[in-house]
Amino acid sequence: MTRIDRVLRAMEEQNLTQMLVSDPVSIFYMTGIQVEPGERFYGMLLRKDGNHVLFVNNLFTIPGDAAFQKVWYSDTDPVMDYVREYIDTSAVLGVDKDLKARFLLPLMEGKETCRFVNASSAVDQTRGVKDAEEQEKMRAASRINDQAIKRLRGLVKEGITEKEIADQLLGIYQELGAEDFSFPPIVSFGANAADPHHMPDATVLRAGDAVLFDVGCVKDGYCSDMTRTFYYKEAADKNREIYELVRRANEAAIAKIKPGVPLCELDRTARDIISEAGYGKYFNHRLGHFIGMSEHEFGDVSLANTKAAEPGMIFSIEPGVYLAGETGVRIEDLVLVTKEGAEVLNHYPKTLEVIHGE
Repeated sequence: MTRIDRVLRAMEEQNLTQMLVSDPVSIFYMTGIQVEPGERFYGMLLRKDGNHVLFVNNLFTIPGDAAFQKVWYSDTDPVMDYVREYIDTSAVLGVDKDLKARFLLPLMEGKETCRFVNASSAVDQTRGVKDAEEQEKMRAASRINDQAIKRLRGLVKEGITEKEIADQLLGIYQELGAEDFSFPPIVSFGANAADPHHMPDATVLRAGDAVLFDVGCVKDGYCSDMTRTFYYKEAADKNREIYELVRRANEAAIAKIKPGVPLCELDRTARDIISEAGYGKYFNHRLGHFIGMSEHEFGDVSLANTKAAEPGMIFSIEPGVYLAGETGVRIEDLVLVTKEGAEVLNHYPKTLEVIHGE
């Protein structure tokens, strides 16, 4: 079954015969055609009868053998009028969450219009369950990330700054065979590690500091993401306690993964461990997010998500404890749900490492 067939099946479950997809990554996922449209409209109308239509600005180039009807338009054309010509106005039209208001409103204001519903889940939930090819690409991206973390660890030395380390990472990834970052790297020293999304700056490394790396790359269109926390030269007893607590939460949540387990239970497992140790309020984010062609895809591992784990899902498990003005610890792995349980895609060790450097 093709990816489009899987999306059509999901549409059928929502009683939809047509859907307008405007997310370029989702169109790439279904067709292999990659376009970065910027401010211009780019969309694919999926239809139950299989006569799908791709709307493309003349500025872009797509393969000539693309097996879809193509409607070309220029910057001065009323493109949404063209789209309306292909819509069955007697049926509900599903749209995705990325369709901008300046494109959606003209469709809604036509004399003959249909009812619109947010049908994003038809694509999002399909993308959330990776096929065998995607799974192997995710493994490959994570293998590179394992090697990159090892290289980053080797850069830690007296007097270096966060930014000096971060600035070397793209070259490391490219040497290892990746194309780019999957997100801007997070390199945090000391108290900066208490900010989960700290961006690298001129902070200089000092003895006793946490050294947190949250990094990911893109390999063959698929993303990796991993966090490891080290300490430089020494680790105070309290910091060791927090580290081991976070590691235990990470490993307990991973051990619980298997098909049928609600994702909220994974979050609860990790959160209860941290809360029972008195640090619950310092774990201030969800346990994980889905990942694939985008670094953050639809779906998460949180107390609010009661959806059950399914084979083929790939998401992060990343508990953390963040003490403002002191330190922070996060340990993150990507996991693939299998028929029996879970496959951890990251293999860099999680035992506490104190780096002595130069």
